[in-house]
Amino acid sequence: MIRQRPIELLAPAKNLECGIEAINHGADAVYIGAPRFGARAAAGNSLEDIAALVQHAHVYNARIYVTVNTILRDEELKDTEAMIWDLYRAGVDALIIQDMGITRLNLPPIPLHASTQMDNRTVQKVKFLADVGFRQVVLARELTLDEIAKIHAACPDTLLEVFVHGALCVSYSGQCYVSQACFGRSANRGECAQFCRLGFDMVDADGKVIARNKHLLSLKDMNQSENLEALLDAGASSLKIEGRLKDVSYVKNVTAYYRQKLDAILKRRKEYIRASSGTVKLAFRPQLDKSFSRGFTDYFVHGRNPGIFSFDTPKSLGEEVGTVFSHQGLFPTVNPNVDNRIEGKKFMWCGWDYIHNNNIGKILEKTKEIFFRVKSFSNGDGLCYLDERGKLCGFRVNRVDGNKLYPQEMPRVKPKTRLYRNFDQEFERVMQKKSAERKIAVTLRLEENNFGFTLSVTDEDDNRISLAMPREKELARTPQQENLKNQLSKLGNTPFEAESVEIVLSDNWFIPSSELSDLRRRAVEKLLEARSINYPREVWRVPETHHAFPAQELTYLGNVMNGAAAAFYHDHGVRRIAPAFEKEAPEKAVLMFCKHCLRYSMGWCPVHHKVRSPYREPYFLVSSDGKRFRLQFDCKLCQMKVYAEE
Repeated sequence: MIRQRPIELLAPAKNLECGIEAINHGADAVYIGAPRFGARAAAGNSLEDIAALVQHAHVYNARIYVTVNTILRDEELKDTEAMIWDLYRAGVDALIIQDMGITRLNLPPIPLHASTQMDNRTVQKVKFLADVGFRQVVLARELTLDEIAKIHAACPDTLLEVFVHGALCVSYSGQCYVSQACFGRSANRGECAQFCRLGFDMVDADGKVIARNKHLLSLKDMNQSENLEALLDAGASSLKIEGRLKDVSYVKNVTAYYRQKLDAILKRRKEYIRASSGTVKLAFRPQLDKSFSRGFTDYFVHGRNPGIFSFDTPKSLGEEVGTVFSHQGLFPTVNPNVDNRIEGKKFMWCGWDYIHNNNIGKILEKTKEIFFRVKSFSNGDGLCYLDERGKLCGFRVNRVDGNKLYPQEMPRVKPKTRLYRNFDQEFERVMQKKSAERKIAVTLRLEENNFGFTLSVTDEDDNRISLAMPREKELARTPQQENLKNQLSKLGNTPFEAESVEIVLSDNWFIPSSELSDLRRRAVEKLLEARSINYPREVWRVPETHHAFPAQELTYLGNVMNGAAAAFYHDHGVRRIAPAFEKEAPEKAVLMFCKHCLRYSMGWCPVHHKVRSPYREPYFLVSSDGKRFRLQFDCKLCQMKVYAEE
């Protein structure tokens, strides 16, 4: 018999609206910020909103995780404890935490998840977290499939959560201190200043300029949509979409896209099953390039690759829509200088398809219809392009005439420039409406009893209720079978959808539609109550353990901010514990630890490229305000370190 493993699609929510739509569009779980102490300080939510989201999610057996993943000061622990109890009473399913001091509080029986801010990238670290009571561990984004598989092999009963989509931090999460050092805003306290999205000059030891005003620490956005099955096979059980600051349109589109991709896998691979209930029906076609992105990368999941960075701009480019051929109006996808005929048929060139390969014969071999598809545009679309200096420029479309675009102000765009659409007016209009419906399948059975009739309803999770309706039996004048089925299947705005309706009666009995409607309404209420009672809420307590931490000394990288956290590590064998950077900044500290390596990006990696750099090290990044940051390359660990230059 196949051992089935539940697979969770985990979506972000900055507020109640986003959370509800994440559930409606297929999420098995949602993570949302607590009223305080979340790693996105700007994304806190009230207890009332969190309770409302819990109620909506639990109808579908979906879970709600709340982030309490900042490091805490001693004076904040008491308030944190009280807040956690409030969250537990609101029905929250788990807490995502970073600060080990939380484990020393008087906690309710709620599961704890280890935030990626804990820097979870080794077998030893994850095994320790599992041993001391963490139910789920959020792995570092930088891990390869092989590294994930090794962690799973060592901790087979620990749920492993991996990021599959969204923005990437260039530093290992929890190991970035540059925002605190430069701006007094701690990333570990939820106040990251987005230093990595700034523009820099890169200079060598002699002051020679290697790159000027480029976003050298800005990465593309993660997209693992083609690697989901491989991630599951490596041991991942929770697939996480980043974006607790993203709007509702992003949440709808991206969640729906990954729901479809994941469902296709689950249909083939019976060892993997859904972690929640209900089937989603969409009113649109999900497309990842319609939502915010800096371009996509699958990062290091298959090992190091050169396509992870976005040096020209940290902003969203959106979908590539074509190439400019004319300034008289814009012709984004039509080349007027080419005889647009193949095999006697007139066609419109779709620049975003042919631009990388102008060999018409090869394109025709792949698919002929590509020449008959033209990107459609709408008044109000937002388009952008990179000018000759690599600067991102944009404009709004004022009017569309066929495939000609007329901007409000004509941009200074040269022929052969690629155009991107970073705002699709029509798609956003669809996103602002109801765009999905999630329904739980039920079977209904109406039968008679000695004093009237009984309606039984069973849902897809085997919750079953029965309601009796006392009524004197009377024969109908016309056949009632189809009318009874139609009336009982009208589940309308409820979370349920009739999969089958069975009528088991000894004769053609008459039941008024109003009474059937009332019976159906009461049955829905009773079934919702049963689902609530039977909801599988997990009871979990942090055990008292003395498993040894993988190291006997913690530097500032341990992020120990309070006495309770220090006591935790002391009890687990750590002898020397330095305070957090935010509490006492050490001299000459490494401010960022990056798997992204600029020497590799420039093509000068001594390991991979075996090419000698034409510039003398050390290299420096120079910000617009003149601050200098020294780069150090650690080839043994295959990472780049960033230091502040005094």
